[in-house]
Order: sequence, then C-alpha cells, then structure tokens
Amino acid sequence: MFRISNKVLIPDEEIRVSAIRAGGPGGQNVNKLSSAVHLRFDIRASSLPDFYKERLLKLSDRRISGEGVIVIKARTHRTREKNLADALERLALLIRQAAVRQKARKPTRPGKAARQRRVDAKTRRGKTKALRRKVHPD
Repeated sequence: MFRISNKVLIPDEEIRVSAIRAGGPGGQNVNKLSSAVHLRFDIRASSLPDFYKERLLKLSDRRISGEGVIVIKARTHRTREKNLADALERLALLIRQAAVRQKARKPTRPGKAARQRRVDAKTRRGKTKALRRKVHPD
C-alpha cells in the first residue's frame, strides 16, 4: 500500500512500474543496466475517492494522458531504487496538489488615493513632455 495522506491509500497493484534504460552519464552501466523507471497509474481504474479522480482528470498536466493515465519517468538518479522512490514521491505530490482547492479570487478596485496618485503622475509626465516641445514664437 502506497500512502498519499492519512485517509488515502493506493494498493501496489494499481501502480505499474517498469525499468527502462536511461541515457546520459554513467559510463559502461548506461548500456547494460535499466536504472530509469517508467511509472504508470490509471486514474479511472484506481481505488482513489471520486473527488481525487475528478480533480486529477481536470488537471491540464502533460504527465496525464488523454485516457486518464499518469505517466512519470524518473531517470535523475543512478540507481533504480532511488528513481523508483523519486517517481512515487512525484505521483504522491501530483495527487496531493490536485486535492488542494484554490481560494476564490475577490476582484478589488484601486483606492481613492491610488487613483489620485496615478492622475498626478500622468499630469507630471505630461508637463515634462510639454517642456521638451519646440518653442513657437508668437
């Protein structure tokens, strides 16, 4: 069981992990070992509460496919175990972030003093520009 929060647990069977070869530095091991991890988690087929499923499917995250499958590739570490731990942590973080509700934004307007300062600044700027004009003899 993989723990997301105190109340939310994901059975290990719902998380599919496969080892793939990772590019980059690593000497001879790059060609021999599969140290990168490819994690797949099907949101719709999971045992997550409906609230989490709806929120995850609404996210516009490139890691979530059109079929509702979260795909996480972890290849930053040189060992498979560390990459697996990194992928699981990123999955948990994504699910936790989906559960957080954004506060509703209250539209505000500038105060009276701020509006006055803006008008005064415009007037000052206009006077400065007026002084740059050519003087026309009358």
